[in-house]
Amino acid sequence: MNKICSFFCLLLCIAFTTVSLAQSQTTPRFNHTTIYVVDLQKSADFYRKVMQLQEIPEPFHDNRHVWFKIGEHAELHVVQGAKAVTPHDINIHLAFSVPSVEAFAKHLDVMNVKYGNWAQNTKEPQLRPDGIKQIYFQDPEGYWIEVNDDKF
Repeated sequence: MNKICSFFCLLLCIAFTTVSLAQSQTTPRFNHTTIYVVDLQKSADFYRKVMQLQEIPEPFHDNRHVWFKIGEHAELHVVQGAKAVTPHDINIHLAFSVPSVEAFAKHLDVMNVKYGNWAQNTKEPQLRPDGIKQIYFQDPEGYWIEVNDDKF
């Protein structure tokens, strides 16, 4: 009987140690990204109207921050304070998925937003090697945005 109790105690210790280790070895999860802008109102309007993002409460209440929900547990923080609009490389971009790139491109046409493929030499969507369609455009501060039809 003592051996059985000792065996179960050992199993419980191993189980609790495993659970404890699993809880302490968490993988970081994406939380938010921030863009630094000159004109907060113009940028916020773009993300509200063109990108159709939902504005969410921000804790500062200082008229320098606007936050948007961009996923289940992810946010875009737009912060005013940049001294000038600076060039941004297309390799550094925000990427959003939509059900139809073509339908979103029509929305961009209505909103008078210039878009194109990676090289910006045609309005036709680019096709990634995995079959995902993509278009690229810039927000008012020059930040690049990709819109694709990834179904993940």
